Amino acid sequence: MIKYIKRQDLNVVKYDACIEDSLQSRIYAFSWYLDIVADNWDVLVLDDYKAVMPIPIRKKYGIKYVYPPFWLLELGVFSLDDSIDYQPFFDMLFKKFKAVETRLNVDNRIQKSATFMLDKQMQLLSIKDDYEAVFDGYRKDRKKDLRKAQNANLVEKWGDSPKNLIQLFKNNVGKRTPYITSKDYTVLEELMETFMNNGVGDILSIYNKKNTLVAAGFFLKHKNKVTILVSSTDFNHRKNGENTFLIDRAIFKYQHNYDIFHFGGSSMESIAKFFLSFGAETHTYQQIKYSNLPFWVKLFKS
Repeated sequence: MIKYIKRQDLNVVKYDACIEDSLQSRIYAFSWYLDIVADNWDVLVLDDYKAVMPIPIRKKYGIKYVYPPFWLLELGVFSLDDSIDYQPFFDMLFKKFKAVETRLNVDNRIQKSATFMLDKQMQLLSIKDDYEAVFDGYRKDRKKDLRKAQNANLVEKWGDSPKNLIQLFKNNVGKRTPYITSKDYTVLEELMETFMNNGVGDILSIYNKKNTLVAAGFFLKHKNKVTILVSSTDFNHRKNGENTFLIDRAIFKYQHNYDIFHFGGSSMESIAKFFLSFGAETHTYQQIKYSNLPFWVKLFKS
């Protein structure tokens, strides 16, 4: 039986144990992560935490709805076995909320198509082999960029300040995504500090020979996977393979202890093409976008 449990009534120990031990385990679903990134969140729970589905919630015009927080790449259903039936979770979700927008995860394999399901893409790279084997899988343009980076004397720096990465992002990527608020950046800084203090997150910064920050990224580490949560380059310094160098140095570092390098995902063709040029493969996940609201109520951006 699936129960709707409010955050304040959640058995956090059992919930986090389910996330940790689940077949679909993702760091974004732990209670402490959701406490940081979500305005509010509740959970659908099967039996005695045999499976869970966390639900980030907001309220607008007096209507509660499920929304996708920034800095949260995958959610969905997390279960202790692969015999889970997802449909009862969706039925409960749509019964409780008239509007839902949330991402599932790659391991939520939904066979049945539905109008409320949108296919999205993310790119994953196997780094089980040694670095030389992974490097051999790079396409010619990535190898060319790395030669440029070497000639430009780019320098990698691990453990830089979160503020430096955030400012770089604001000045570049952030200007193209104006709907990111100051609160979102505050949340990001708290996330990065929390991860770094607990040894499960790293910042890599790339500086040029004039000691100018030209690229930076934040990487999450969970089980056998490393994920780029956020990254940016300086749009005024992109002629010497800065972004390629950033990713290559991360792959070099993490290849020794991890099996999968997760690029953070993009369905945009140009970005996906860049990730694939490292030898990555495209994986499909699904996004729920459902609305049973009157036509005059608009909660989500189109």
